[in-house]
Amino acid sequence: MVAHAARWPGRLRRLVAHRPLLVDGLLAGATVVVGLALASQQPPAGIRPMDLPGYALTCLLGALLVARQRAPMAVLVVYCAVWAGYIDLGYWPVVNSPGMLLALYTVAAKRRVRTALTAALIAATVWVYAGHESLLVAVVQGVAWTATIAWIGHGAGQLAASNKRLARVARQLEYEQEQRARRAVVEERVRIARELHDVVAHHMSVISVQAGLARYVLASDPQTARAALGTVLETSGEALDELRRLLHLLRLNAEGTGDENGSYAPAPGLDQLDELVQRVRAAGVRVEVTTGGVARQLPPGTDLCAYRVIQEGLTNVLKHAPTAAATVALLYGRDRLTARVRDDGGPEAGPRGGTEGHGLVGMRERAHLYGGTLTAGPHPEGGFEVVLTLPIPAMVDDERADPGRELT
Repeated sequence: MVAHAARWPGRLRRLVAHRPLLVDGLLAGATVVVGLALASQQPPAGIRPMDLPGYALTCLLGALLVARQRAPMAVLVVYCAVWAGYIDLGYWPVVNSPGMLLALYTVAAKRRVRTALTAALIAATVWVYAGHESLLVAVVQGVAWTATIAWIGHGAGQLAASNKRLARVARQLEYEQEQRARRAVVEERVRIARELHDVVAHHMSVISVQAGLARYVLASDPQTARAALGTVLETSGEALDELRRLLHLLRLNAEGTGDENGSYAPAPGLDQLDELVQRVRAAGVRVEVTTGGVARQLPPGTDLCAYRVIQEGLTNVLKHAPTAAATVALLYGRDRLTARVRDDGGPEAGPRGGTEGHGLVGMRERAHLYGGTLTAGPHPEGGFEVVLTLPIPAMVDDERADPGRELT
């Protein structure tokens, strides 16, 4: 019973929003009923009794109120004019005063303050005219009633406008929240796809090359085939470990539970660059590593980004120029790290022009994510070159930072 009654305010709001003309018609009808109920009472002495013209004018005034939402000021002016004629014929003014107050309320709620004041002045003038036998009482009532109704209508209009603004803001916030959620889902998918690509593409390239070598020399050079198969097993194990680590992290993020210090290895970084280079060398690519500047600890995200870009660069060498010689150069500047992967093309280099694949796209996304830049393309002297630049915390000179250190 209580729950059923609690639904009525919501139903009324929906009715007002979707059937305004019906609501205005019902309200106009109710105003006519109230007027006719007042007319059924005994009028004061000297007032013309209600007759057919009086009833007709009362119904006409009520019908005008149906259009009050669409043209509030026009309805008020016409209503006051007809009401003044009704009064002039000698009928009791009180009969149609509720309709005038409703029309004034609508003007105050729908129009600006200046228009509402004009409407109140018109209504008060007719009200004073209606009480010509007791002018003082008519003036007091006219001013008090019209001012009160105009003030209430203005407040209701301000509240309605504020509610509309809040509703628009709520819809906008809801839309933006949905868009942020969609973007977050897309970004997470891209991140997972990028991570999976970097893990799978590199290790599968090494496995493919080594498995092909093992098959080729299986009968003629069993020792080389055995070494190649060992590399396949080692590389596949590393790939599985990285995939397990990724799945473990995704499971933690999804469930919010589990051992965050689990048994899976942390994300790789430049401290594992030697193992990466050894894998690529074992696959047949000659790789040379050079380091410039003062090497130092990097933020985890920057470290992983640099490692993945170098990994993808060497993987591309394996795919497109397996007989080439490659160089990995790291330069630690004061506030940036530059990583360069270049190959000389080799005698059997494959084409690397055209549309960028997932690898280069992923490298650019990684670099942009950490505020860096990445360029990739053919080198003027032959081969292909990938250059990554990442901002890193500026190196601090301890002696300059602490001049008194030498005195201790």
